[in-house]
Amino acid sequence: MSVRAGGEAPRRGGRRAFWLLLAAALAALLLLANAHLVYVAVDSQPDCVPHAKAAGESGGFRAARPAC
Repeated sequence: MSVRAGGEAPRRGGRRAFWLLLAAALAALLLLANAHLVYVAVDSQPDCVPHAKAAGESGGFRAARPAC
C-alpha cells in the first residue's frame, strides 16, 4: 500500500463501502418494485366490461370464459 505525501494511506475502504451500499440499495429498490407489481397483479380484479355473450353476436369479440 502506498503512502501519500501527508503520511496517510489511501482511503479505499470508504469508497468500496459506498459502492457496496449503493449496489445493495439499488437491488433492494428493484426487489421492492417487483414485489409491488406482483401485489397489484394479484390483488386487482378488473370490472366486467360489455362483451358479446354468444358467438357471432353483432360481429364482436367475446370472452373465452367470462367471469361475469
